[in-house]
Amino acid sequence: MNETAKTPARHSMSLKKRNALVGATFILPNFIGFLIFVLIPVVFSFVLAFMDWDGFNAMTFAGLGNFTEIFKDRVFRQSISKTFIYTVFNVLISAAAALGLAIVLNNKLKGTTFFRSAIFFPYVASVVAVGAVWKAMFMRNGGPLNQFLAFVGVAEEHLPGWLSSSEWALTGVIIVSIWKNMGYFMVIYLAAMQNIPSTLYEASEIDGARKWQQFWRITFPMLIPSHFFVLMMLTINSFKTFDLIFALTEGGPGTATTLLSMYIYNESFVYWHYGTASAAAMILFLIVGTVTVLQFRIEKKFDDFM
Repeated sequence: MNETAKTPARHSMSLKKRNALVGATFILPNFIGFLIFVLIPVVFSFVLAFMDWDGFNAMTFAGLGNFTEIFKDRVFRQSISKTFIYTVFNVLISAAAALGLAIVLNNKLKGTTFFRSAIFFPYVASVVAVGAVWKAMFMRNGGPLNQFLAFVGVAEEHLPGWLSSSEWALTGVIIVSIWKNMGYFMVIYLAAMQNIPSTLYEASEIDGARKWQQFWRITFPMLIPSHFFVLMMLTINSFKTFDLIFALTEGGPGTATTLLSMYIYNESFVYWHYGTASAAAMILFLIVGTVTVLQFRIEKKFDDFM
């Protein structure tokens, strides 16, 4: 009886081990990739923030010297302020544009499917292609935008140098960023709108509510979870924006569009200052982490209030 009782237990234990081994086999490739390309570089970056290293000579301990050095750097301080300016305008205008487009395209009109696809397409388009197209559109002499402005009466000397002047370059980048991102968040809003019960609108129509009253009393409140998601994702993505800046201006002219991510790139791969670059990356990590935590807390308090 003892031997027969032990046999099923042994079989069950071996089956559990086999299942665990199969599960580990599926997870292992992703874990190795995460370990090599994410976790180890992140840990190494934190270590480098307290080291002085140019990639060739031996590392030396710098303590907090890298942090004091970057805060003395005028370009770093400007990059922080430009990053916040870019983030505020990009987040607010992109969210508003996405919501407005979702409201319009949520109606059953002819060509709605085409316009939804056309507006979403820039989000999946290559950043390099987007940069090349908008560089051509933003040309000061001969660009379609400035040709249109000249056609409507803007004097030639007042035509903006969208990406070639320090005054307009950041504005140009914000315009392109809004155009590229709003299609994705429009889809988020559209999906949320289509989950709102139609009975709410039918009841409000019986009560005599107008369209704008339906929006403020039904649509907008029902989209609050989507609002928080859109704002959070836009904020995080805006702070980390690099590829679009690199494709459009490479941080120029001068340092007009050198956001924090671009500053980190320049310190790393242009000046070979890995210590200061890692210190700036830690600052960016703290900013994004703090903003994200604040957004989650605001959402939780709002949910509790509701």
